[in-house]
Amino acid sequence: MKMKAPRGTVDILPPKVQHWQYVESIIKNICDRFNFKEIRTPLFEHTEVFQRGVGDTTDIVQKEMYTFMDRGGRSITLRPEGTAAVVRAFVENKLYGSVNQPVKLYYFAEMFRYERPQQGRMRQLNQFGVEVLGSADPAIDAEVIALAMTCYKELGLQSIKLVINSLGDKESRTNHRNALVDHFDPHINELCSDCQNRLHHNPLRILDCKKDMDHPSMASAPSILDYLNEESAAYFNKVQAYLDGMNIPYVVDKNLVRGLDYYNHTAFEIMSEAEGFGAITTLLGGGRYNNLAAELGGPDTPGIGFAMGLERLLMALEAEDISIPTDDQLDCYLLAIGEETDTKAVELLNTLRQNGIQADKDYQGKKMKAQFKQADRLQAKYVLILGETELENETIIVRTMETGEQEEIPMNQLVDKLEKELLGGSTIE
Repeated sequence: MKMKAPRGTVDILPPKVQHWQYVESIIKNICDRFNFKEIRTPLFEHTEVFQRGVGDTTDIVQKEMYTFMDRGGRSITLRPEGTAAVVRAFVENKLYGSVNQPVKLYYFAEMFRYERPQQGRMRQLNQFGVEVLGSADPAIDAEVIALAMTCYKELGLQSIKLVINSLGDKESRTNHRNALVDHFDPHINELCSDCQNRLHHNPLRILDCKKDMDHPSMASAPSILDYLNEESAAYFNKVQAYLDGMNIPYVVDKNLVRGLDYYNHTAFEIMSEAEGFGAITTLLGGGRYNNLAAELGGPDTPGIGFAMGLERLLMALEAEDISIPTDDQLDCYLLAIGEETDTKAVELLNTLRQNGIQADKDYQGKKMKAQFKQADRLQAKYVLILGETELENETIIVRTMETGEQEEIPMNQLVDKLEKELLGGSTIE
């Protein structure tokens, strides 16, 4: 039987991995500037973390989770999203007691969702996310959005759109919920089975339905913005004022609700408008969740965050024809000739590496000509030639591949010479 990767998963091979590393390094640098700290949570959690945190009525919990019973009879779920897991860690480790508040966290993590695989949406997906816990200041909402926009800006994306909305506080959502039930009830038999089930459990999710998005009742549905009480409206106005002050363009979309139950107040998405990007344009989604920590057994703690799909980010970079800089050059390729040189070559190779010099050699017994070809393929800057004569004289030949020039130097001067030339960027004289 020919073994293949499971459906909905992919292998990320060299040199594509360098693209991921570059993107992640840029994002990590931005997180440092915004004073966010990295957190790493387990790949799996007790299923209840997601049932309570994400919500029983969501598609993730009802249709997409990889859940199994472990040998101790406990229900375990592979992580389908990052926020519930981070908030669980925040509560369990009593980070709410930290002297530094709010707690500002970021993560890079693999997620698992059982859904139909398609371009940019796999069953094993990679996300970058941030979570801020401990502040109900609308300025932190704007900061989180600014961090996301900075990531896209510094990676070079131009064709992106920020969409925001407010889901209001509990009172506002209750009033809006009742209005939605009254609005959709006469049309409910015309909508899909998911929407029919959501009508009395979570009618806000009907607005997020992809199957019925073109139904006339969607366009005429009551807007949450018309049901915001004075406090919620003031909060949303402040978020917009902060975004305006930072010159971050946005569009207010009254139908933006997000797909998870824990959101309230600010909700936002960032979309790609690049030509040919595809039908699913969302790159990132997030919002405020002031009740999630309490739902997971902690104290009332306001929070806000977002999750960015890294696969979709790389797709957006490709759609806008943005090249990712990679350095595939090897500093040195050590070419050993003759059986007597092998032990010294291994020793010398290790010495170079211990001194911060990138180096490699042949391990397949290739002839000299084939080794030079391998050095070319690896784009080696220098080839170090060690023959039996050089071994006896304790010297080594250094060839600069760009010019073809070479010289023989004492072996004990090699590291100093290479460090000088590699750092200085010139060729060996």
